[in-house]
Amino acid sequence: MNRAYSLYINGKFIETQEKQKVLNPSTGQVLAEVSCASLKEVESALGSCREAFDQGRWPRLSLSERKGLILKIAQGILDNAGELAALESANTGKPIKESTFMDIPSAARSFEYAANNLESFLKTEELQISEEAEAVLRREPAGVAVLIVPWNYPLLIASWKLASALAAGNTVILKPSSLTPLSALKLAEIIHAAGLPAGAVNVINGSGARIGEALCADKRVDMVSFTGSNAVGKLILGYSSQNVKKPIMELGGKSAGLVFDDADPDTAVNSSLCSIFLNQGQMCTAMSRIFIQDGLYERFAAGFVEKAKAIRLGPADSHETQMGPLISEAQRKKVLAYVEKAKAEGAQVLCGGRIPPDPALKDGYFFEPTVISGVKPGMSIYQEEVFGPVAIIGRFSNAEDAVRSANMSDFGLAACIWTGDLDLAGELAGKLNAGVVWVNTYGMFYNALPYGGFKQSGFGKELGREGLLEYTRLKNVVIDQSADAKPLVNYWYGF
Repeated sequence: MNRAYSLYINGKFIETQEKQKVLNPSTGQVLAEVSCASLKEVESALGSCREAFDQGRWPRLSLSERKGLILKIAQGILDNAGELAALESANTGKPIKESTFMDIPSAARSFEYAANNLESFLKTEELQISEEAEAVLRREPAGVAVLIVPWNYPLLIASWKLASALAAGNTVILKPSSLTPLSALKLAEIIHAAGLPAGAVNVINGSGARIGEALCADKRVDMVSFTGSNAVGKLILGYSSQNVKKPIMELGGKSAGLVFDDADPDTAVNSSLCSIFLNQGQMCTAMSRIFIQDGLYERFAAGFVEKAKAIRLGPADSHETQMGPLISEAQRKKVLAYVEKAKAEGAQVLCGGRIPPDPALKDGYFFEPTVISGVKPGMSIYQEEVFGPVAIIGRFSNAEDAVRSANMSDFGLAACIWTGDLDLAGELAGKLNAGVVWVNTYGMFYNALPYGGFKQSGFGKELGREGLLEYTRLKNVVIDQSADAKPLVNYWYGF
């Protein structure tokens, strides 16, 4: 799999002099070599993307032609599913089962959904305002969209953004994380093979510190859609403000799972394991704070810790692996620092909290599944996003306590409620300050449903009708229908 990857600009694959080595987090070894964009390549991408929107074919294709080309991208992902899954696991460290059965088919379905619904979502709406006036509401593409995606779900989140942006008729520049650029650059090959016009999609790799401002501040860009950390999101908002453009921000989370006494204990334990340890806990929606009602706490805690200890760590390419490595050594150091600080502040580590001693894992960036109790709201690990396999568990006495604990965070991305009382669940869902609430399940993303958070978790939506329309601008066209074709304003200064 060790090969060279090029940038994709204006319909051509561009190799640059500067190269970057991409590591396999399971082994610490070099996985691939990737071209890096300098400001020269950024300028080329911006210029071609702007020209492709202003003068090119893509925004001017009929909706049915646009639909057909996007469906070709979806099919291309499926045709290359095996290679993409292996590439994604090797680059991110997520187990091959997750890439194979979750990420790759979900990416293809994102394009299918956008293609199959773009005609109805973008339909012009006619309104009879009064006897004298009719209005036409038109959904038009926003223009040039810069899409910046994170390293935890590089192909899937790129597909969410690309599918909606392209369906709306925009031209795009996609910038993957420099840690995980491989599947995005493979996707560029698939898009090229699908036959999209040159300049409609550009994919460039490079560090955000080097090219982020040039991409986001440029006045040729009409919107920036970013998924990632709050710290970087704030930088991007600052860059974007230099020349006003629309931002979409899907930022961090510190999500809470609420487990009530009447929940099925085994289901709640097994599902909560998934909600925090899937993808090594490197998920914006990870239920990193799990609160259990008093009557079930002891049983839940014992079962949760026992099963967390039994999770099989291993290289991402093994079908026996249940949890792979973290993305990098820097990320592992960050996670370990949070655990050590929690211990110093008085929290108790019930399991994990260390680098595994298994010599077979010594070269990768592995970290044990970790469960911590005795955490107070003022502690860093209660408030800040760890982005690793670390769950804190706590108690609540009643529904009011549960909601108060869940909302005691600057973030507002997601929440889970586990209870047999659906009336209670519906009531609590209205009180939780979170953009997504799952009841008796976790992580069920549907292309028809919008996704996005509140508070410091950002603004704007991905997926669904609302997510696609984020990439449009709404134009109001008023048609005067006054009698005798003489509008009211005709008489204002009439003589």
